[in-house]
Amino acid sequence: MSSASAEHVDAVVVGSGPNGLSAAVTLARAGLSVRVYERNATVGGGLRTEEVTLPGFRHDICSAVHPLAFASGFFRRFGLARRVPFVVPTASYGTPLDGGRVAMAYLDLERTADDLGVDGPAWRALLGPLVEHADAVAQFTGSALLQVPRHPLVAARFGLTALAQGGPWWGLPFRTEAPGALLAGVFAHTTLPLPSVAGAAAGLTLATYAHARGWPIPVGGSQAIADAMVADIEAHGGQVVTGTPVESLAELPESRVVVFDTHVADAARLAGDRLAPGYLRRVGRFRDGNGVFKADFALAGPVPWTNPELFETATVHLGGSRRDIAAAENAVAAGWESDPPYVLVSQPSLFDGTRAPAGKHVLWTYTHVPRGSTEDRTEAIIRRIEQFAPGFRDLILGTSTMTARQMEQHNPNYHGGDISAGSPDFAQLVARPVLSSDPWRMPGHGLYLASASAAPGPGVHGLGGYYAARSALRHSFGVTRMPDLSPAPGQVATPPASFPIPDSITPPTLREP
Repeated sequence: MSSASAEHVDAVVVGSGPNGLSAAVTLARAGLSVRVYERNATVGGGLRTEEVTLPGFRHDICSAVHPLAFASGFFRRFGLARRVPFVVPTASYGTPLDGGRVAMAYLDLERTADDLGVDGPAWRALLGPLVEHADAVAQFTGSALLQVPRHPLVAARFGLTALAQGGPWWGLPFRTEAPGALLAGVFAHTTLPLPSVAGAAAGLTLATYAHARGWPIPVGGSQAIADAMVADIEAHGGQVVTGTPVESLAELPESRVVVFDTHVADAARLAGDRLAPGYLRRVGRFRDGNGVFKADFALAGPVPWTNPELFETATVHLGGSRRDIAAAENAVAAGWESDPPYVLVSQPSLFDGTRAPAGKHVLWTYTHVPRGSTEDRTEAIIRRIEQFAPGFRDLILGTSTMTARQMEQHNPNYHGGDISAGSPDFAQLVARPVLSSDPWRMPGHGLYLASASAAPGPGVHGLGGYYAARSALRHSFGVTRMPDLSPAPGQVATPPASFPIPDSITPPTLREP
């Protein structure tokens, strides 16, 4: 990199996660020369798919299921669904309960309501209006909160619902266990204590998309999304350089703009004295959240769920009732390893035959742990799965794990294993990373923050990068008209010839508990 300073490009992007790539796509589409630098040998950040257990078993390293793929304003402009083949299961997620019972959130809202029986009308009343205006929900939740909402009535309804479900009476108005368990399962995605307004807001967003467009799975793994963005960057003259960690801005070529797809603390460290002391003090108070322990399994067959309804979904929340899930998450928030834990499970190979050899399967799991934890939670995860799928242990062919500390070593954006790059609590969603109408623009000439540390926060949506690029175009290049991001006419994603889209899922032989 010693000769880099002699070069010149219009824009440099540090980091190739979904936000770094979306920023590079947008800037390259605007006709600028763009270069992306990635420390790892492969691009993608949270969009990586690798054989980490056994040959032929392809595991998503971070993100697996993508509720935002069809909802994100960036991905819709980019035409992601035309570039990458997706499968949308008939059920977005499920939560098994004691006694072989299960609560299911189907893509079909009416089927879900019917399945919930006496609580069906309450579920329909809670989510129906949000599902009806899902695009407005996506616009509101996918923007900086310090704004005048474009759809004020939808924003008001969403906010009131989040306040109600994020407070001490969050189980109302339901009379049975199933709907509360369904909501708690999605609320717990945030690693926040339950109940919480921010957890409810994030969960309601995911629950809305579950009934609006479903929770899609990219064929071939999450890496396919990153690869589609890299292809577009290169098609428009941009470059992506891998295996190149950046330790100082002096190592980068001369450019008018530097976009950081890094944790805000790392961006501040790299920018150094180019940032005002007041800004450095403000971002110095930015807090990290709790971490995750990740376990991937290569399996001899599908997970033998006691209730076969779970074969209609790729996503399962293991935690039991609303109170049980809250107890597990609140133990982590208090600094303890929860036992039994809440476990988020994805089995994409039920729907995507490219992930594993014929007849075999992959299983993606994580559980929340205190920030910086080095504890191995593999056995706790296996026991939790066995509770609802007796015989699971016997199917394991190979395992790959990462503690919270190892998650940070794998991706430096995940401080202490925090995959949100900063706690997504309410205060840090409003001021992410600082209170500003343009939180992506750093107060140093030509510096911009694109990562999940900036609004709108965590999730594979590409919006942080898109907004950072928009700010850079306006302030550094005087461009006010955003470029067209759509794919070439006629470009339609098709799955590989070997990819089977099942008409139905045949469950394995079920074993008695």
